[in-house]
Amino acid sequence: PMETERHRAQMNQLIDSLTIATRDRDDLYVSGNMFVYFSPEQVKNQDFRGPDVFVVLGTTKKERLSWVLWEEWRLPDVVIELTSASTRHEDHVTKKRIYERVWKTAVYVIYDPLTQELEGYRLDGGRYVRIEPDPTGAIDVHVLGLRLGVRDVPVSPAIGPPALCWIDTLGAPLPDVVTFHARAEAERARADGEKARADGEKARADGEKARADGEKARADGEKARA
Repeated sequence: PMETERHRAQMNQLIDSLTIATRDRDDLYVSGNMFVYFSPEQVKNQDFRGPDVFVVLGTTKKERLSWVLWEEWRLPDVVIELTSASTRHEDHVTKKRIYERVWKTAVYVIYDPLTQELEGYRLDGGRYVRIEPDPTGAIDVHVLGLRLGVRDVPVSPAIGPPALCWIDTLGAPLPDVVTFHARAEAERARADGEKARADGEKARADGEKARADGEKARADGEKARA
């Protein structure tokens, strides 16, 4: 279970924003809070974890009940754990060791939504090395061509800032679900407005043509009577 409401909202924000940003791609899978089974004996009663957020590259995008190594033949390339005082040791020791030495996850990120502490590790020579943050405090997630950073944006419509966000190459946070749909609705309204204006212009042009045809018909009638 997620530690707090903020933890749950932060998890959803990270999953949903990346899912939206990669909606046109079919070569990766984004999920979280879901079991990943990796038993060498190919059994589901041992060797499993449930990362808060994870991304798998080089796979297909489809619904899954769980991620099973011996069915997918891949393990996550990126893992994010939303830590807390009660899970800090496990996230920094037990899980880190599994992601580093067993899963060989390329990028492992640990973030505390309550304190905004952010740290990341990348696999280098089979061992994790700390990812140094850039001047804005963001860390590079090189396998996705994105960064992760804490920004002054709401975590959800009900929970205020700050939030851990995916950041694009221009330095802008990827839009969350609410922002994405608001922008899509604004774009649709703009397109509808443009169409209405175009329809109005056409109606006015048709009216002008009808008046011109009427004038011509009256002139032709006058000429005929004369």
